[in-house]
Amino acid sequence: MTDSPANAGEVLLELQELGFSEYEARAYLALLKLKVATAYEVSKTAGLPKANAYSVLDVLSQKQAVQPVSENPVRYVPVAPDILFERIAATTRRRCAKIVEQLPQLSQSKDQEYVWNISGEDAIHAKIEAMIDAATTHVWVKSAESLLEVHRDALERAASRGVAILIILFGENPERFRFGASSQTFLHEGNGIPVGIAPHLITITVDYQEALVAEFRGSPNGSYTRNTPIVNLADTLLRHEIYFAEIFEAFGQQIQKAFGTALINLRRKYLPDQQALELEARLRRQEGPTSVASKKQKVRTP
Repeated sequence: MTDSPANAGEVLLELQELGFSEYEARAYLALLKLKVATAYEVSKTAGLPKANAYSVLDVLSQKQAVQPVSENPVRYVPVAPDILFERIAATTRRRCAKIVEQLPQLSQSKDQEYVWNISGEDAIHAKIEAMIDAATTHVWVKSAESLLEVHRDALERAASRGVAILIILFGENPERFRFGASSQTFLHEGNGIPVGIAPHLITITVDYQEALVAEFRGSPNGSYTRNTPIVNLADTLLRHEIYFAEIFEAFGQQIQKAFGTALINLRRKYLPDQQALELEARLRRQEGPTSVASKKQKVRTP
């Protein structure tokens, strides 16, 4: 904890946003500074009326933010911030997931017909986190590893609940996104090479009930829905990626022999020209210039 008045004031406000009263926040910060103290010592350091210090510390004890460690006089120690706020975060996640599950039962409108626009990186990641935390049967996701890293802990929590996790990964480190027996991670098309705008996209579906697609280029934006046909469309997209991943595991060499690394011979025909050129450049950097250039003549057939 810093002694900077500006920073202390900011932390005081953040604690109040988390549900601490002003006196409770001031007492907790004072106790962090003192390490162990009586109510009187806390009241002096925090600038609280002595009469209020006892009741404030009692409330903080009930919130498991402080603990009494002695009698006559009673002295208190603060619960370590990492322990306290991880518990608060976990409790809040569970509570929010429960509310999200219960609210549709109270709503008279059918919001599953809509597609909701989400703007901003933080808002998109928060929605993805909530989807993963509320999952009950499975999470399917296709993503670049840099975007998925934000949700690694949430995916691990879901896997520990028995939720089946299946990931199609653009990247080089699938082991980092494997979470035990209920989890499978495949490199996209067997190699994880990004194609087109894949490094900036994430697609996730949960329990055959909800889907989110987001792009993180420029001003990040995404679309979330529980609309059945659109969720089915996203599920079908991911399901075919899964089929292809399994096929690549069995026949990857034959497929690449026929169509080139990253299916470049096919993609030259069907990708937008600029994306095809970018993929060729990426492959040249990885493979050297000869292997890609030698195949280029075989493709542009009428």
